[in-house]
Amino acid sequence: MTLASRRHDYETAGLDVADVLPDPLAQWHLWYEQAMEAGCVEPNAFVLATIDADGYPQSRYLLARGADERGFAFFTNYDSAKSGQMSATPKVSMLFTWLQLHRQVRVVGTVERLPDHESDEYFASRPRGSQIGAWSSPQSRVLAGREELDERVADMTRTFGDVSEVPRPVFWGGWLMRPTAFEFWQGRPSRLHDRLRYRRTVGSEADGDAVTWVIERLAP
Repeated sequence: MTLASRRHDYETAGLDVADVLPDPLAQWHLWYEQAMEAGCVEPNAFVLATIDADGYPQSRYLLARGADERGFAFFTNYDSAKSGQMSATPKVSMLFTWLQLHRQVRVVGTVERLPDHESDEYFASRPRGSQIGAWSSPQSRVLAGREELDERVADMTRTFGDVSEVPRPVFWGGWLMRPTAFEFWQGRPSRLHDRLRYRRTVGSEADGDAVTWVIERLAP
């Protein structure tokens, strides 16, 4: 079967403005819970797209480790390529996909570093092997081979051998993505999919600069 001949009809219920919550983060949480109940693998996985120094988009999968009224939190090496790109151009997109449910959520917004205490708290909750790994990997740098990484892990394992709690490296921590727009996508038959966009608006000083979300239907 060729790529062009592959066909899959989405026999799923529709999505209308009347069906969704007024707060897109609350709606995301609802879909996330349903993805967990459906047994979707790594339902908190998302594709993070950044822009490099040459203007090219760069994408990779990460795991969301927090979602609250501020936005989404994730963690990585601050010396990595993606962190450098986010520092230079703090505008990104995130894409959550739950194929079993024929759903995806696209989020656009800005990023900033999380406070150190939040990074410390999350790092302390990680398995010890992952903590050692964070210290060992010079993320995004060229290695001579796998042996070099294994040696660095062995060195760090010895370094922290007598330490009960591995400290967080200063070059590792969290990012907060503050959304400005969401798009919820639900697969439908005949490629006539449902797309609902939440667009962030900020009120005037008179109403306390209240944030509201405008919900719009987009053509598939």
